[in-house]
Amino acid sequence: MMVFDGIVTRAVAHELDSNLSSGRVLKIYQPTDTELLFTIRQYGENKQLLISSHSTYARLHFTNDKYENPAEPTMFCMMLRKYLSGSFIESVKQLENERIIHIHFQTKNEIGDVSLKTLIIELMGKHSNILLVDEERQVILDSIKHVSHAQNRHRSILPGSSYISPPSQGKTNPMTIDGETFIKKLDFNGGKLDQQIVRTFMGISPLLSREIIHLAGLSNSAAYRKAFEKIQSMALHNKYEPHIIHAEKSLFYVLPLESLSGKKQSFHTISDMLDTFYSGKAERDRVKQKAGDLLRFLTNEVKKNQRKLTKLDQTLEEAKHADKYQRDGELLTAHMHLVKQGDKQVEVVDYYGPDQSTRTIKLNENKSPSENAQALFKKYHKLKKSKQMVEEEKKKAIDEINYLEEIIDQIESAREQDIEEIREELQEQGYLKKKVNKGKQKKKITKPEPETFYASDGTLILVGKNNKQNEYLTNRIARKDEIWLHTKDIPGSHVVIRSTDPSEETLIEAAQLAAYFSKSKNSSSVPVDYTQIRHVKKPSGAKPGFVTYDSQKTVYVTPDEGNLSKLKREPD
Repeated sequence: MMVFDGIVTRAVAHELDSNLSSGRVLKIYQPTDTELLFTIRQYGENKQLLISSHSTYARLHFTNDKYENPAEPTMFCMMLRKYLSGSFIESVKQLENERIIHIHFQTKNEIGDVSLKTLIIELMGKHSNILLVDEERQVILDSIKHVSHAQNRHRSILPGSSYISPPSQGKTNPMTIDGETFIKKLDFNGGKLDQQIVRTFMGISPLLSREIIHLAGLSNSAAYRKAFEKIQSMALHNKYEPHIIHAEKSLFYVLPLESLSGKKQSFHTISDMLDTFYSGKAERDRVKQKAGDLLRFLTNEVKKNQRKLTKLDQTLEEAKHADKYQRDGELLTAHMHLVKQGDKQVEVVDYYGPDQSTRTIKLNENKSPSENAQALFKKYHKLKKSKQMVEEEKKKAIDEINYLEEIIDQIESAREQDIEEIREELQEQGYLKKKVNKGKQKKKITKPEPETFYASDGTLILVGKNNKQNEYLTNRIARKDEIWLHTKDIPGSHVVIRSTDPSEETLIEAAQLAAYFSKSKNSSSVPVDYTQIRHVKKPSGAKPGFVTYDSQKTVYVTPDEGNLSKLKREPD
Protein backbone atom coordinates (compact mmCIF):
# COMPACT_ATOMS: atom_id res chain seq x y z
CA MET A 1 0.00 0.00 0.00
CA MET A 2 1.41 3.37 -1.02
CA VAL A 3 0.70 6.46 1.09
CA PHE A 4 2.39 9.39 -0.60
CA ASP A 5 0.29 12.04 1.13
CA GLY A 6 1.00 15.65 2.08
CA ILE A 7 3.03 14.69 5.17
CA VAL A 8 5.27 12.29 3.23
CA THR A 9 5.69 14.98 0.56
CA ARG A 10 6.66 17.46 3.27
CA ALA A 11 9.24 15.04 4.67
CA VAL A 12 10.71 14.40 1.19
CA ALA A 13 10.93 18.14 0.42
CA HIS A 14 12.73 18.79 3.71
CA GLU A 15 15.24 15.97 3.12
CA LEU A 16 15.93 17.04 -0.48
CA ASP A 17 16.22 20.72 0.43
CA SER A 18 18.81 19.86 3.11
CA ASN A 19 20.82 17.67 0.74
CA LEU A 20 20.50 19.48 -2.60
CA SER A 21 20.60 23.22 -1.92
CA SER A 22 23.61 24.73 -3.74
CA GLY A 23 24.12 21.41 -5.55
CA ARG A 24 25.06 21.48 -9.24
CA VAL A 25 23.27 19.46 -11.94
CA LEU A 26 25.78 17.24 -13.75
CA LYS A 27 23.64 14.82 -15.76
CA ILE A 28 19.99 14.35 -16.70
CA TYR A 29 18.51 11.13 -18.08
CA GLN A 30 15.00 9.88 -18.83
CA PRO A 31 15.07 6.07 -18.45
CA THR A 32 11.33 5.65 -19.14
CA ASP A 33 8.30 7.63 -20.31
CA THR A 34 7.52 8.69 -16.74
CA GLU A 35 10.89 8.81 -14.93
CA LEU A 36 13.77 11.25 -14.72
CA LEU A 37 17.19 10.73 -13.22
CA PHE A 38 19.32 13.71 -12.11
CA THR A 39 22.95 13.40 -11.04
CA ILE A 40 23.66 16.31 -8.68
CA ARG A 41 26.98 17.16 -7.05
CA GLN A 42 26.96 18.82 -3.65
CA TYR A 43 29.98 19.29 -1.38
CA GLY A 44 32.13 16.86 -3.37
CA GLU A 45 29.54 14.08 -3.43
CA ASN A 46 27.39 12.89 -6.34
CA LYS A 47 23.75 12.13 -5.58
CA GLN A 48 21.21 10.47 -7.85
CA LEU A 49 17.71 11.92 -7.70
CA LEU A 50 14.81 9.94 -9.13
CA ILE A 51 11.63 11.80 -10.09
CA SER A 52 8.64 9.75 -11.27
CA SER A 53 5.27 10.80 -12.67
CA HIS A 54 4.04 7.21 -12.88
CA SER A 55 0.28 6.86 -12.39
CA THR A 56 0.79 4.36 -9.56
CA TYR A 57 4.37 4.94 -8.36
CA ALA A 58 4.70 8.76 -8.62
CA ARG A 59 7.44 9.91 -6.21
CA LEU A 60 10.84 11.58 -5.85
CA HIS A 61 13.79 10.57 -3.71
CA PHE A 62 17.49 9.74 -3.81
CA THR A 63 18.12 6.29 -5.28
CA ASN A 64 20.90 3.73 -5.44
CA ASP A 65 19.17 1.69 -8.13
CA LYS A 66 20.74 1.41 -11.56
CA TYR A 67 18.62 2.36 -14.57
CA GLU A 68 19.08 1.50 -18.22
CA ASN A 69 18.96 4.67 -20.29
CA PRO A 70 17.69 4.72 -23.89
CA ALA A 71 20.19 5.12 -26.72
CA GLU A 72 18.55 8.40 -27.75
CA PRO A 73 17.18 10.93 -25.23
CA THR A 74 13.55 12.09 -25.49
CA MET A 75 12.62 15.64 -26.51
CA PHE A 76 11.70 16.43 -22.90
CA CYS A 77 15.05 15.13 -21.65
CA MET A 78 16.94 17.21 -24.23
CA MET A 79 14.94 20.29 -23.20
CA LEU A 80 15.83 19.71 -19.53
CA ARG A 81 19.49 19.32 -20.45
CA LYS A 82 19.37 22.57 -22.42
CA TYR A 83 18.01 24.62 -19.52
CA LEU A 84 19.26 22.79 -16.40
CA SER A 85 22.62 21.17 -17.17
CA GLY A 86 25.25 22.95 -15.05
CA SER A 87 22.58 24.86 -13.09
CA PHE A 88 22.55 25.19 -9.30
CA ILE A 89 19.66 24.17 -7.04
CA GLU A 90 18.50 27.03 -4.85
CA SER A 91 15.84 25.22 -2.86
CA VAL A 92 13.30 22.40 -2.74
CA LYS A 93 9.91 23.49 -1.39
CA GLN A 94 6.51 21.90 -0.88
CA LEU A 95 3.44 23.86 -1.96
CA GLU A 96 1.50 24.29 1.32
CA ASN A 97 0.66 20.73 2.47
CA GLU A 98 -0.15 19.50 -1.03
CA ARG A 99 1.53 16.70 -2.97
CA ILE A 100 3.37 19.27 -5.07
CA ILE A 101 7.09 20.06 -4.88
CA HIS A 102 8.94 22.96 -6.52
CA ILE A 103 12.67 22.59 -7.20
CA HIS A 104 14.16 26.04 -7.90
CA PHE A 105 17.20 26.23 -10.20
CA GLN A 106 19.54 29.13 -10.90
CA THR A 107 21.20 29.00 -14.31
CA LYS A 108 22.39 31.38 -17.04
CA ASN A 109 20.81 32.12 -20.38
CA GLU A 110 22.51 32.37 -23.78
CA ILE A 111 23.91 35.85 -23.06
CA GLY A 112 25.17 34.97 -19.59
CA ASP A 113 22.42 36.60 -17.49
CA VAL A 114 21.05 34.82 -14.43
CA SER A 115 17.90 32.85 -15.27
CA LEU A 116 15.57 31.12 -12.80
CA LYS A 117 13.72 27.92 -13.62
CA THR A 118 11.35 25.81 -11.53
CA LEU A 119 10.83 22.08 -11.91
CA ILE A 120 7.32 21.38 -10.60
CA ILE A 121 6.52 17.82 -9.54
CA GLU A 122 2.82 17.09 -9.08
CA LEU A 123 2.31 13.76 -7.29
CA MET A 124 -1.38 13.17 -7.97
CA GLY A 125 -1.94 9.57 -9.07
CA LYS A 126 -2.92 9.28 -12.72
CA HIS A 127 -2.69 13.09 -13.02
CA SER A 128 0.95 13.14 -11.86
CA ASN A 129 3.24 15.31 -13.98
CA ILE A 130 6.67 16.97 -14.16
CA LEU A 131 6.87 20.47 -15.63
CA LEU A 132 9.69 22.93 -16.24
CA VAL A 133 8.51 26.51 -15.77
CA ASP A 134 10.23 29.83 -16.47
CA GLU A 135 9.98 31.57 -13.07
CA GLU A 136 9.87 35.14 -14.33
CA ARG A 137 7.17 34.61 -16.95
CA GLN A 138 5.43 31.65 -15.24
CA VAL A 139 5.29 29.93 -18.64
CA ILE A 140 5.56 26.17 -19.16
CA LEU A 141 8.69 25.35 -21.17
CA ASP A 142 7.65 21.69 -21.44
CA SER A 143 6.26 18.79 -19.41
CA ILE A 144 6.71 15.03 -19.30
CA LYS A 145 2.98 14.65 -20.04
CA HIS A 146 1.04 17.04 -22.27
CA VAL A 147 -2.58 17.86 -21.33
CA SER A 148 -4.80 19.84 -23.72
CA HIS A 149 -7.90 21.95 -22.89
CA ALA A 150 -9.99 19.13 -24.36
CA GLN A 151 -8.61 16.83 -21.64
CA ASN A 152 -8.72 19.35 -18.79
CA ARG A 153 -10.96 22.44 -18.93
CA HIS A 154 -9.32 24.01 -15.87
CA ARG A 155 -5.80 24.18 -17.32
CA SER A 156 -3.75 22.99 -20.26
CA ILE A 157 -0.22 21.69 -19.76
CA LEU A 158 1.53 22.45 -23.03
CA PRO A 159 4.75 24.27 -23.99
CA GLY A 160 4.10 28.02 -24.05
CA SER A 161 1.02 27.86 -21.80
CA SER A 162 0.87 29.87 -18.57
CA TYR A 163 1.37 27.67 -15.55
CA ILE A 164 -1.79 27.29 -13.47
CA SER A 165 -1.71 25.30 -10.23
CA PRO A 166 -4.04 22.29 -9.89
CA PRO A 167 -7.53 23.40 -8.78
CA SER A 168 -7.96 24.03 -5.05
CA GLN A 169 -10.25 21.65 -3.18
CA GLY A 170 -11.00 24.25 -0.54
CA LYS A 171 -9.22 22.33 2.20
CA THR A 172 -7.44 23.82 5.22
CA ASN A 173 -3.66 23.51 5.59
CA PRO A 174 -3.22 21.55 8.86
CA MET A 175 0.30 22.97 9.29
CA THR A 176 -0.95 26.57 9.70
CA ILE A 177 -3.73 26.15 12.31
CA ASP A 178 -3.86 25.43 16.03
CA GLY A 179 -5.54 22.53 17.79
CA GLU A 180 -8.63 24.58 18.67
CA THR A 181 -9.27 25.41 14.98
CA PHE A 182 -8.86 21.73 14.12
CA ILE A 183 -11.60 20.81 16.60
CA LYS A 184 -13.96 23.57 15.42
CA LYS A 185 -13.83 22.29 11.84
CA LEU A 186 -15.14 18.85 12.84
CA ASP A 187 -18.76 17.87 13.42
CA PHE A 188 -18.60 15.39 16.29
CA ASN A 189 -22.29 14.59 15.90
CA GLY A 190 -21.93 13.90 12.17
CA GLY A 191 -19.99 10.65 12.61
CA LYS A 192 -17.30 9.19 10.32
CA LEU A 193 -14.68 11.52 11.77
CA ASP A 194 -11.87 9.86 9.80
CA GLN A 195 -13.59 10.79 6.53
CA GLN A 196 -14.34 14.29 7.81
CA ILE A 197 -10.63 14.83 8.56
CA VAL A 198 -9.62 13.71 5.05
CA ARG A 199 -12.25 15.93 3.40
CA THR A 200 -11.43 18.99 5.52
CA PHE A 201 -7.65 19.07 5.79
CA MET A 202 -5.06 19.34 3.02
CA GLY A 203 -2.66 16.43 2.51
CA ILE A 204 -4.02 14.18 5.29
CA SER A 205 -4.53 10.62 4.03
CA PRO A 206 -7.07 8.09 5.38
CA LEU A 207 -4.14 6.31 7.03
CA LEU A 208 -3.14 9.40 9.03
CA SER A 209 -6.75 10.33 9.89
CA ARG A 210 -7.27 6.84 11.37
CA GLU A 211 -4.06 7.31 13.38
CA ILE A 212 -5.41 10.57 14.84
CA ILE A 213 -8.64 8.82 15.83
CA HIS A 214 -6.67 5.93 17.33
CA LEU A 215 -4.53 8.32 19.41
CA ALA A 216 -7.68 10.17 20.60
CA GLY A 217 -9.20 6.87 21.66
CA LEU A 218 -12.73 7.88 20.57
CA SER A 219 -12.74 10.23 23.55
CA ASN A 220 -13.75 13.92 23.88
CA SER A 221 -12.72 16.87 21.71
CA ALA A 222 -9.76 17.64 23.99
CA ALA A 223 -8.30 14.21 23.21
CA TYR A 224 -8.68 14.86 19.47
CA ARG A 225 -6.97 18.22 19.81
CA LYS A 226 -4.10 16.61 21.68
CA ALA A 227 -3.77 13.82 19.05
CA PHE A 228 -3.75 16.35 16.20
CA GLU A 229 -1.19 18.59 17.94
CA LYS A 230 1.09 15.60 18.48
CA ILE A 231 1.04 14.72 14.75
CA GLN A 232 1.36 18.38 13.74
CA SER A 233 4.29 19.01 16.05
CA MET A 234 6.29 16.07 14.67
CA ALA A 235 5.68 17.29 11.09
CA LEU A 236 6.42 20.97 11.85
CA HIS A 237 9.68 20.08 13.60
CA ASN A 238 10.61 17.46 10.98
CA LYS A 239 10.76 14.69 13.57
CA TYR A 240 10.34 11.88 11.11
CA GLU A 241 10.67 8.14 11.69
CA PRO A 242 10.67 6.56 8.20
CA HIS A 243 9.63 2.93 8.26
CA ILE A 244 7.91 0.14 6.35
CA ILE A 245 5.34 -2.02 8.08
CA HIS A 246 5.34 -5.55 6.66
CA ALA A 247 1.87 -7.03 7.10
CA GLU A 248 -0.69 -8.60 4.76
CA LYS A 249 -0.26 -5.45 2.66
CA SER A 250 3.04 -3.67 3.29
CA LEU A 251 2.99 0.11 3.61
CA PHE A 252 5.37 2.93 4.48
CA TYR A 253 5.08 6.14 6.44
CA VAL A 254 7.28 8.87 7.91
CA LEU A 255 5.60 9.23 11.31
CA PRO A 256 5.11 6.48 13.93
CA LEU A 257 1.78 4.64 13.54
CA GLU A 258 0.39 3.15 16.74
CA SER A 259 -2.82 2.09 15.00
CA LEU A 260 -1.08 -0.56 12.86
CA SER A 261 0.53 -3.87 13.75
CA GLY A 262 3.10 -5.79 11.75
CA LYS A 263 6.85 -6.21 11.41
CA LYS A 264 8.45 -2.76 11.37
CA GLN A 265 11.53 -2.00 9.25
CA SER A 266 13.12 1.35 10.15
CA PHE A 267 15.34 3.52 7.93
CA HIS A 268 17.80 6.36 8.50
CA THR A 269 16.42 8.49 5.68
CA ILE A 270 13.14 9.03 3.84
CA SER A 271 14.89 8.20 0.54
CA ASP A 272 16.21 4.87 1.83
CA MET A 273 12.68 3.93 2.83
CA LEU A 274 11.13 4.97 -0.50
CA ASP A 275 13.94 3.41 -2.55
CA THR A 276 13.49 0.11 -0.71
CA PHE A 277 9.69 0.14 -0.91
CA TYR A 278 9.33 1.12 -4.55
CA SER A 279 12.44 -0.42 -6.10
CA GLY A 280 11.15 -3.89 -6.94
CA LYS A 281 7.59 -2.70 -7.63
CA ALA A 282 8.60 0.02 -10.07
CA GLU A 283 11.07 -2.21 -11.90
CA ARG A 284 8.50 -5.00 -12.17
CA ASP A 285 6.10 -2.48 -13.68
CA ARG A 286 8.73 -1.31 -16.17
CA VAL A 287 9.52 -4.91 -17.11
CA LYS A 288 5.81 -5.66 -17.46
CA GLN A 289 5.39 -2.73 -19.85
CA LYS A 290 8.48 -3.69 -21.84
CA ALA A 291 7.51 -7.36 -22.02
CA GLY A 292 3.73 -7.00 -22.31
CA ASP A 293 3.64 -8.03 -25.98
CA LEU A 294 5.94 -11.01 -25.27
CA LEU A 295 3.74 -12.26 -22.41
CA ARG A 296 0.61 -12.02 -24.57
CA PHE A 297 2.33 -13.86 -27.44
CA LEU A 298 3.75 -16.60 -25.20
CA THR A 299 0.42 -17.10 -23.39
CA ASN A 300 -1.37 -17.49 -26.73
CA GLU A 301 1.26 -19.97 -27.94
CA VAL A 302 0.82 -22.04 -24.76
CA LYS A 303 -2.98 -22.07 -25.23
CA LYS A 304 -2.54 -23.05 -28.89
CA ASN A 305 -0.37 -26.02 -27.90
CA GLN A 306 -2.80 -27.02 -25.15
CA ARG A 307 -5.63 -27.10 -27.72
CA LYS A 308 -3.39 -29.19 -29.97
CA LEU A 309 -2.78 -31.62 -27.09
CA THR A 310 -6.53 -32.03 -26.60
CA LYS A 311 -7.00 -32.95 -30.28
CA LEU A 312 -4.04 -35.33 -30.19
CA ASP A 313 -5.47 -37.06 -27.11
CA GLN A 314 -8.77 -37.51 -28.97
CA THR A 315 -6.90 -39.06 -31.91
CA LEU A 316 -5.00 -41.34 -29.52
CA GLU A 317 -8.23 -42.46 -27.89
CA GLU A 318 -9.59 -43.34 -31.32
CA ALA A 319 -6.35 -45.13 -32.20
CA LYS A 320 -6.84 -47.42 -29.20
CA HIS A 321 -9.75 -48.99 -31.12
CA ALA A 322 -7.78 -49.57 -34.34
CA ASP A 323 -8.07 -53.39 -33.96
CA LYS A 324 -11.89 -53.07 -34.14
CA TYR A 325 -11.63 -51.86 -37.79
CA GLN A 326 -9.31 -54.76 -38.68
CA ARG A 327 -11.72 -57.25 -37.10
CA ASP A 328 -14.72 -55.72 -38.86
CA GLY A 329 -12.85 -55.84 -42.19
CA GLU A 330 -12.06 -59.54 -41.75
CA LEU A 331 -15.61 -60.39 -40.67
CA LEU A 332 -17.06 -58.48 -43.62
CA THR A 333 -14.71 -60.32 -46.02
CA ALA A 334 -15.81 -63.67 -44.55
CA HIS A 335 -19.51 -62.74 -44.93
CA MET A 336 -19.26 -60.98 -48.30
CA HIS A 337 -22.02 -63.24 -49.70
CA LEU A 338 -24.53 -61.66 -47.29
CA VAL A 339 -23.92 -58.10 -48.52
CA LYS A 340 -25.67 -56.42 -51.46
CA GLN A 341 -24.80 -53.07 -53.09
CA GLY A 342 -26.70 -50.28 -51.29
CA ASP A 343 -26.87 -52.01 -47.88
CA LYS A 344 -26.35 -49.63 -44.93
CA GLN A 345 -25.33 -52.40 -42.52
CA VAL A 346 -24.90 -56.14 -42.26
CA GLU A 347 -25.27 -58.57 -39.36
CA VAL A 348 -22.54 -61.22 -39.20
CA VAL A 349 -21.38 -63.99 -36.88
CA ASP A 350 -18.50 -62.68 -34.72
CA TYR A 351 -15.97 -65.53 -34.85
CA TYR A 352 -13.69 -63.55 -32.48
CA GLY A 353 -16.29 -63.22 -29.75
CA PRO A 354 -16.36 -65.61 -26.78
CA ASP A 355 -19.77 -67.03 -27.66
CA GLN A 356 -19.73 -66.38 -31.44
CA SER A 357 -22.67 -63.95 -31.16
CA THR A 358 -23.78 -61.77 -34.04
CA ARG A 359 -22.28 -58.36 -34.72
CA THR A 360 -23.60 -55.41 -36.77
CA ILE A 361 -21.16 -53.70 -39.16
CA LYS A 362 -22.11 -50.30 -40.58
CA LEU A 363 -21.57 -49.87 -44.33
CA ASN A 364 -21.29 -47.05 -46.86
CA GLU A 365 -24.27 -47.65 -49.17
CA ASN A 366 -22.43 -45.97 -52.07
CA LYS A 367 -19.58 -48.50 -51.97
CA SER A 368 -19.47 -52.11 -53.04
CA PRO A 369 -19.06 -54.86 -50.40
CA SER A 370 -15.38 -55.21 -51.38
CA GLU A 371 -14.79 -51.43 -51.20
CA ASN A 372 -16.38 -51.34 -47.72
CA ALA A 373 -13.99 -54.05 -46.52
CA GLN A 374 -11.01 -52.22 -48.00
CA ALA A 375 -12.11 -48.97 -46.30
CA LEU A 376 -12.15 -50.72 -42.91
CA PHE A 377 -8.64 -52.13 -43.46
CA LYS A 378 -7.43 -48.70 -44.60
CA LYS A 379 -8.86 -47.08 -41.45
CA TYR A 380 -7.11 -49.72 -39.34
CA HIS A 381 -3.70 -49.12 -40.95
CA LYS A 382 -4.12 -45.31 -40.72
CA LEU A 383 -4.94 -45.40 -37.01
CA LYS A 384 -2.14 -47.88 -36.30
CA LYS A 385 0.36 -45.67 -38.08
CA SER A 386 -1.01 -42.45 -36.57
CA LYS A 387 -0.60 -43.74 -33.02
CA GLN A 388 3.20 -43.49 -33.24
CA MET A 389 3.04 -40.12 -35.04
CA VAL A 390 0.56 -38.73 -32.49
CA GLU A 391 2.78 -39.85 -29.59
CA GLU A 392 5.69 -37.98 -31.20
CA GLU A 393 3.55 -34.87 -31.84
CA LYS A 394 2.25 -35.02 -28.29
CA LYS A 395 5.80 -35.09 -26.90
CA LYS A 396 6.70 -32.10 -29.09
CA ALA A 397 3.66 -30.15 -27.86
CA ILE A 398 4.44 -30.94 -24.20
CA ASP A 399 8.10 -29.91 -24.68
CA GLU A 400 6.90 -26.74 -26.41
CA ILE A 401 4.54 -25.87 -23.54
CA ASN A 402 7.30 -26.50 -20.96
CA TYR A 403 9.72 -24.32 -22.93
CA LEU A 404 7.23 -21.46 -23.36
CA GLU A 405 6.14 -21.59 -19.71
CA GLU A 406 9.80 -21.46 -18.67
CA ILE A 407 10.24 -18.29 -20.76
CA ILE A 408 7.13 -16.80 -19.07
CA ASP A 409 8.67 -17.60 -15.65
CA GLN A 410 11.93 -15.95 -16.73
CA ILE A 411 10.05 -12.78 -17.70
CA GLU A 412 8.33 -12.77 -14.28
CA SER A 413 11.72 -12.42 -12.54
CA ALA A 414 13.57 -10.54 -15.32
CA ARG A 415 15.37 -7.23 -15.07
CA GLU A 416 14.80 -4.64 -17.77
CA GLN A 417 18.06 -5.53 -19.57
CA ASP A 418 17.06 -9.23 -19.61
CA ILE A 419 13.94 -8.68 -21.74
CA GLU A 420 15.85 -7.87 -24.93
CA GLU A 421 17.85 -11.10 -24.61
CA ILE A 422 14.62 -13.09 -24.24
CA ARG A 423 13.20 -11.32 -27.29
CA GLU A 424 16.36 -12.18 -29.29
CA GLU A 425 16.10 -15.83 -28.23
CA LEU A 426 12.49 -16.03 -29.44
CA GLN A 427 13.57 -14.51 -32.75
CA GLU A 428 16.42 -17.02 -33.10
CA GLN A 429 14.01 -19.89 -32.33
CA GLY A 430 11.63 -18.69 -35.03
CA TYR A 431 8.78 -17.61 -32.76
CA LEU A 432 9.19 -13.92 -33.60
CA LYS A 433 10.24 -12.22 -36.80
CA LYS A 434 13.62 -10.52 -36.70
CA LYS A 435 13.44 -6.77 -37.13
CA VAL A 436 15.16 -5.47 -40.25
CA ASN A 437 17.17 -2.28 -39.71
CA LYS A 438 16.84 -0.63 -43.12
CA GLY A 439 19.72 1.75 -43.70
CA LYS A 440 20.57 1.76 -39.99
CA GLN A 441 23.80 0.85 -38.33
CA LYS A 442 24.10 -2.80 -37.33
CA LYS A 443 23.20 -3.37 -33.71
CA LYS A 444 26.20 -3.93 -31.48
CA ILE A 445 26.29 -7.48 -30.11
CA THR A 446 26.51 -7.47 -26.33
CA LYS A 447 27.43 -10.37 -24.09
CA PRO A 448 24.73 -11.72 -21.77
CA GLU A 449 25.23 -10.55 -18.19
CA PRO A 450 24.12 -13.03 -15.49
CA GLU A 451 23.04 -11.41 -12.22
CA THR A 452 25.72 -11.09 -9.55
CA PHE A 453 25.37 -12.14 -5.90
CA TYR A 454 27.85 -12.63 -3.08
CA ALA A 455 27.68 -15.32 -0.42
CA SER A 456 28.10 -14.39 3.25
CA ASP A 457 31.81 -15.23 3.02
CA GLY A 458 32.23 -13.06 -0.11
CA THR A 459 32.23 -15.88 -2.67
CA LEU A 460 30.88 -14.76 -6.05
CA ILE A 461 27.66 -16.47 -7.22
CA LEU A 462 26.28 -15.92 -10.74
CA VAL A 463 22.66 -16.51 -11.75
CA GLY A 464 21.35 -16.79 -15.32
CA LYS A 465 18.04 -14.93 -15.61
CA ASN A 466 17.16 -16.27 -19.08
CA ASN A 467 18.31 -19.00 -21.46
CA LYS A 468 20.92 -16.83 -23.19
CA GLN A 469 22.47 -16.02 -19.81
CA ASN A 470 22.13 -19.65 -18.68
CA GLU A 471 24.05 -20.94 -21.72
CA TYR A 472 26.68 -18.20 -21.58
CA LEU A 473 27.20 -18.75 -17.85
CA THR A 474 27.42 -22.55 -18.04
CA ASN A 475 29.33 -22.92 -21.31
CA ARG A 476 31.52 -19.81 -21.46
CA ILE A 477 32.03 -18.18 -18.05
CA ALA A 478 32.23 -21.08 -15.61
CA ARG A 479 35.33 -23.23 -15.30
CA LYS A 480 35.12 -27.04 -15.41
CA ASP A 481 35.76 -27.55 -11.70
CA GLU A 482 33.37 -24.85 -10.40
CA ILE A 483 30.03 -25.76 -8.85
CA TRP A 484 26.81 -25.66 -10.92
CA LEU A 485 23.32 -25.75 -9.37
CA HIS A 486 19.77 -26.20 -10.69
CA THR A 487 16.42 -27.14 -9.20
CA LYS A 488 15.80 -30.88 -9.52
CA ASP A 489 13.27 -31.65 -12.32
CA ILE A 490 11.92 -28.07 -12.05
CA PRO A 491 12.41 -25.28 -14.63
CA GLY A 492 14.74 -22.60 -13.31
CA SER A 493 17.97 -20.65 -13.57
CA HIS A 494 21.49 -21.99 -13.92
CA VAL A 495 23.51 -20.96 -10.86
CA VAL A 496 27.31 -21.10 -10.63
CA ILE A 497 29.47 -20.73 -7.52
CA ARG A 498 32.81 -19.27 -8.63
CA SER A 499 34.66 -21.65 -6.33
CA THR A 500 35.95 -25.21 -6.59
CA ASP A 501 35.43 -25.92 -2.90
CA PRO A 502 32.67 -23.67 -1.48
CA SER A 503 31.73 -23.75 2.18
CA GLU A 504 28.50 -25.48 3.22
CA GLU A 505 26.94 -22.06 4.00
CA THR A 506 27.80 -20.76 0.50
CA LEU A 507 26.38 -23.93 -1.08
CA ILE A 508 23.09 -23.47 0.80
CA GLU A 509 22.90 -19.78 -0.15
CA ALA A 510 23.51 -20.61 -3.82
CA ALA A 511 20.85 -23.34 -3.62
CA GLN A 512 18.40 -20.80 -2.19
CA LEU A 513 19.09 -18.58 -5.20
CA ALA A 514 18.48 -21.51 -7.55
CA ALA A 515 15.19 -22.26 -5.76
CA TYR A 516 14.12 -18.60 -5.77
CA PHE A 517 14.77 -18.18 -9.50
CA SER A 518 12.72 -21.24 -10.41
CA LYS A 519 9.11 -22.28 -10.82
CA SER A 520 9.13 -23.31 -7.13
CA LYS A 521 10.05 -19.87 -5.73
CA ASN A 522 6.94 -19.91 -3.50
CA SER A 523 7.42 -23.49 -2.28
CA SER A 524 9.26 -24.88 0.73
CA SER A 525 11.87 -27.64 0.86
CA VAL A 526 12.80 -27.31 -2.82
CA PRO A 527 15.25 -29.96 -4.12
CA VAL A 528 18.34 -28.42 -5.74
CA ASP A 529 20.97 -30.51 -7.53
CA TYR A 530 24.63 -29.49 -7.62
CA THR A 531 27.60 -30.87 -9.48
CA GLN A 532 30.80 -29.71 -11.18
CA ILE A 533 30.49 -27.90 -14.51
CA ARG A 534 32.38 -30.76 -16.23
CA HIS A 535 29.35 -33.01 -15.64
CA VAL A 536 26.88 -30.62 -17.36
CA LYS A 537 26.20 -31.21 -21.07
CA LYS A 538 23.82 -29.76 -23.68
CA PRO A 539 22.25 -32.45 -25.93
CA SER A 540 22.55 -31.84 -29.67
CA GLY A 541 19.53 -29.97 -31.03
CA ALA A 542 18.11 -29.20 -27.57
CA LYS A 543 16.24 -25.98 -26.84
CA PRO A 544 18.27 -23.06 -25.42
CA GLY A 545 19.07 -23.50 -21.76
CA PHE A 546 18.33 -27.25 -21.71
CA VAL A 547 21.11 -29.45 -20.31
CA THR A 548 21.66 -32.89 -18.86
CA TYR A 549 24.01 -33.61 -15.96
CA ASP A 550 25.26 -36.40 -13.72
CA SER A 551 27.38 -37.04 -10.59
CA GLN A 552 25.05 -34.67 -8.74
CA LYS A 553 24.12 -34.36 -5.09
CA THR A 554 20.87 -32.83 -3.82
CA VAL A 555 20.10 -30.34 -1.03
CA TYR A 556 16.66 -29.16 0.09
CA VAL A 557 16.15 -25.43 0.72
CA THR A 558 13.34 -22.90 1.16
CA PRO A 559 13.60 -19.72 -0.96
CA ASP A 560 13.86 -16.54 1.13
CA GLU A 561 13.41 -13.15 -0.56
CA GLY A 562 14.87 -11.40 2.50
CA ASN A 563 18.05 -13.46 2.21
CA LEU A 564 18.18 -12.62 -1.49
CA SER A 565 18.57 -8.88 -0.79
CA LYS A 566 21.46 -9.63 1.62
CA LEU A 567 23.29 -11.61 -1.04
CA LYS A 568 23.05 -8.74 -3.58
CA ARG A 569 25.43 -6.55 -1.61
CA GLU A 570 29.11 -6.21 -2.45
CA PRO A 571 31.46 -8.40 -0.36
CA ASP A 572 33.02 -6.88 2.76
